[in-house]
Amino acid sequence: MKKWLVQAKKADFYGLGEKFSINPVIARIIRNREIITEEEYREYLACDMKKLHSPLLMKDMDKAVTIIKGAIHKGEKIRVIGDYDIDGVTSGYILTDGLETLGAIVDFDVPDRIIDGYGINKRLIEKAHEDGVQLIVTCDNGIAADREVRYAKELGMQVVVTDHHEVPYELVGEEKRYHIPLADAVVDPKRVDCEYPFKHLCGAGVAYKLLEVLYDRVVGQHGRDNRNEQDGQNKQGGQNEQGGQNEQGGQNEQGGRNGQVSVFEGGREQFLEKYLCFAAIGTVGDIVPLIGENRTIVKNGLAVIDRIKNVGLKALIEAANLGGKPIKSGHISFVIGPCINAGGRLDTAKRAFFLFRCDDYHQAVKQAEELKKLNDERKNMTVENTQRVIRMIEEEEQQKQDKVLVVYLPDCHESLAGIIAGRLREKYYKPAIVFTDSEEGIKGSGRSVEGYSMYEELTLANQRYREADGDNQPLMTKFGGHRMAAGISMEKEKLPILRRMLNESENITEEMLVEKIWIDVAMPFEYITESLIKQLNLLEPFGMANEKPVFAEKCIAIDRLQIRGHNRNVVALLVRNKANYSMEATYFTDGDRWIQEIRERFGDEETDRLLGGQPNHIGINILYYPVLDDFNGKCNIKVVIQGYLWYNT
Repeated sequence: MKKWLVQAKKADFYGLGEKFSINPVIARIIRNREIITEEEYREYLACDMKKLHSPLLMKDMDKAVTIIKGAIHKGEKIRVIGDYDIDGVTSGYILTDGLETLGAIVDFDVPDRIIDGYGINKRLIEKAHEDGVQLIVTCDNGIAADREVRYAKELGMQVVVTDHHEVPYELVGEEKRYHIPLADAVVDPKRVDCEYPFKHLCGAGVAYKLLEVLYDRVVGQHGRDNRNEQDGQNKQGGQNEQGGQNEQGGQNEQGGRNGQVSVFEGGREQFLEKYLCFAAIGTVGDIVPLIGENRTIVKNGLAVIDRIKNVGLKALIEAANLGGKPIKSGHISFVIGPCINAGGRLDTAKRAFFLFRCDDYHQAVKQAEELKKLNDERKNMTVENTQRVIRMIEEEEQQKQDKVLVVYLPDCHESLAGIIAGRLREKYYKPAIVFTDSEEGIKGSGRSVEGYSMYEELTLANQRYREADGDNQPLMTKFGGHRMAAGISMEKEKLPILRRMLNESENITEEMLVEKIWIDVAMPFEYITESLIKQLNLLEPFGMANEKPVFAEKCIAIDRLQIRGHNRNVVALLVRNKANYSMEATYFTDGDRWIQEIRERFGDEETDRLLGGQPNHIGINILYYPVLDDFNGKCNIKVVIQGYLWYNT
């Protein structure tokens, strides 16, 4: 169920428009994003990197940097351990490449999605120990790995955890008792004892912050080299002592540069700019709120993509047919990001990591094309399995009535579970968890809706099961995540119990299952101008909590309808409002199915009149976004339909 609501936040929009030289409509949209004071407006529009909070406000940041700097000076081997998604890869690249540039002997490893599951694990720790690693630095994982961290410490290694996920806790009465892993340093802004004001950074954002401080400590804020020239290090950095080169552009299996000496040219700004765009990519790809510091990181990071010298990223942009275009957040979400994720889903996340580390153009082009092919394969598999699970839900009445969808797809590739869960959430607007078979039991990936904290509900379910079970055994063997997403491992026999407990919880209400579509401005077509459309770019980047603006116009007549596109997936319309103002409109959908919907709603006679360009009684209320269509050198104003409701004129 969907409910259309118009934002009704108040402010002096004309005054704000004059003060900041923006259209009052733009001022209204910004206010709808919970921007209230003039200072907040100024920060929102400026996205000034200098306004970001000091990384040293993060708990254990100073400690983590001291440990890493010491390892660099001593010539110790450092291994960065990331995760297999876009955030894990980008944060892993930021730390590995950044540390190496600062003189570290460093490489990268990542869990195998099928063999290991999420995060650092015993196999990776033993592998690091065998390779002579003395310091492990995690990124985008580790906050829930107390047992694994203890094991690494027992083997004599130091561990620095950098993460952004929720800190695990258990309920003792009404009290939450948090469990911080006993690492040498734990940097996670979600720690309750962390004073960092902005809590929504992704793993790549945290990694970027750490690298910022590390640069200042190792090189100095003004470019002065603070590195110790003893212990086998020289001014140009340390060497990675592992193996020879392979086909991945000179990296070894763990992603270290073999026998290559790092040379850093340029100052602090140039150094950080190189990694800022990867922090931006990770931030968009991990679907964290694009507000505050995240919005600043993304806006500035995307702005420098075209000038950074990363052969692999440029090759991926070309493979995605985006060469020469300004890269926006939507390109990351729907084109580039899925290609980066495809390696970790169907093969190994090291594919994308090696691509970003590659400095040979021809090799980079080859690797980028392989990632794109993997993503095309992933898309086909996703469509097939999504259709299958929807049929399952529709055929089982009880499951269709559940408030939380918990489904089991035994022969589905487990890497697709999260995507399919997201598709189920979109279709039914319910929290959804999709389970597949794994090496040990089953694994699930969940996606939530606004107002429902999936991580907290899983924590409660685990706690209640422990209390009810005489042996105090957990319901789930492993789980983690945050409010909007979670990963789970458990025994298959316990799946019905989890489904029942989640659906019996009092914390999931009918109100949560009503998708609220907030309209920014109910704006007649005649108010749309070229200047307004161009100013909409000031609101970029779009994403969670800074969504693309939604405009609405009601009581619309349709004067013309045509189906276009090779796959007949473009509906071209001429629409007219009550003031008889006509507008070209486009709706991207299955055109033939849409016409069939019109026939079922209005009948054959009215539909045939519409298709014949004759007067008809078919009416529509629309949600839209205005665009400029450059055709034959002339800019025409059009609207793209984002949602609709039928009515009879």
